[in-house]
Formats: sequence, structure tokens, C-alpha cells
Amino acid sequence: MNISSAIFDRSAPDLAGCPDESLPEFAFIGRSNSGKSSLLNMLSGKADLARVSPTPGFTKLINFFTMSKTWRLVDLPGYGFAEGAKKDSARFNQAVSHYLKRRPNLCLVFALIDSGLEPQEMDVDFVEWLARNAVPFVLVFTKTDKEPPATVQANIAAFTARIAGWFEELPEIFRCSSTTGQGRSELLGVIGATLDAGPAESEPTPVSVTLPIEVEPPFSLKVRAGNMEEENSREKRNLKGARPW
Repeated sequence: MNISSAIFDRSAPDLAGCPDESLPEFAFIGRSNSGKSSLLNMLSGKADLARVSPTPGFTKLINFFTMSKTWRLVDLPGYGFAEGAKKDSARFNQAVSHYLKRRPNLCLVFALIDSGLEPQEMDVDFVEWLARNAVPFVLVFTKTDKEPPATVQANIAAFTARIAGWFEELPEIFRCSSTTGQGRSELLGVIGATLDAGPAESEPTPVSVTLPIEVEPPFSLKVRAGNMEEENSREKRNLKGARPW
């Protein structure tokens, strides 16, 4: 699959602010410092598509990019970093929760996990939430070039062992490195195959989850500290064509 163009569309504070539902969407989300921005830049072939920041929680809004004029890449606020008032964190939790559960043209979620770490509870909780809510997703283990292959393999095995009991069949697993380019063709191949399959064939396969469904996600989305009155004022403006992050 080739990407002929990657154009920023808009940033949305909530589901109501998202663009129309005419194009299929593929969303990327991960715990703070999972390497999401670097991976998105690697996938798109544009070094500055998603801003790479040393500050955890920099992405606060739902960011949409139109790819090859035929589908959208969606950069979701990460989870695992909530600096500031709890009510602000809850607001962003709800925005992403609503997007993941209610966006009809969302085809697939790429859940990013740092392959250099042993299973983190926030990652396990988020995967559990995706499974509970029947959100279609694949697992993407990032930064595979940062640790010895044996360490990466051990961490992936430990993580899959933690979640194996929830599924009749484990979700697909990919290994990626934004430095070496590992995994780029595989991830683009999944997107291409999903687009080729069409809506009827790309519906999520039911998963076997033993716990009851929760109403709200068991994770905290990243929120930067700052003047929330100013942020709220910005969010009320038309965000199309601007890069507020």
C-alpha cells in the first residue's frame, strides 16, 4: 500500500467536532511515551505529520489526517498521564471513549505498547476495555530496536499471557520501530486489506471476555497542565485547518 498524500484535516475536542463520516478511519493510541508520534510519521512518510514532543501528554485533542484522499489516520490522546484537575482528565477520557465506541466509520484501532517494558497495568487495562466494548483492534509493540530481541520477545510473551484468557483468538500482533522502519509495510498492509474488504467484511469478530462490561474506560488520558479556561475557549472555535497541539 502506498500513501500518495498525508494532509492534516482538523483537531476535535469531542465526537461532535469530528469530520464527516464519509471516509474510513484507523485510530492509533498508546500509553504515554509509547512512541506514537514517531510511528505515525514513519507510516505516513512525513517527518512532521505528528508532532514529537518530549513532554508526556502533549496530544490533547483527536487529530485527523486524510491519507491518499481515501482514508483517515486518527491520532488519539494517549493514556497514562493525567497532570492537572481530575475533572479535565475525565473529560478527555469521555471524549476518546465516545469516539472509540460510537464512531461508525472507525475500522480498526492500533493499540501501541512499548516492547522494552514488562506488561504495564495501564496497557493491560486498556486492552481489557477494548475487548469489553468489542472495539476492533490489533496490538503494535513499538521501539523494538531499543532492546535485545530476547527482551522484546519475553515482554511480548508476558503481555499476551496476561490477556490470553479474554479471547477466543488473540488479536493480531505486530512489531515496529520508527527508527528502522520495521513493521511499516505490515501495518499499511492491514489498513489496505481492511479497506479492500469493505464495511461488511471488516466488522469486529466477537471476543470472549469473562468480566462484565464497564461504562467508563479504566484508564487516564494524557492531559497537559495549563489554563483550562483558555483551552476551553480554543476548543469552541472552528479547529479545522489549525494545529492547536
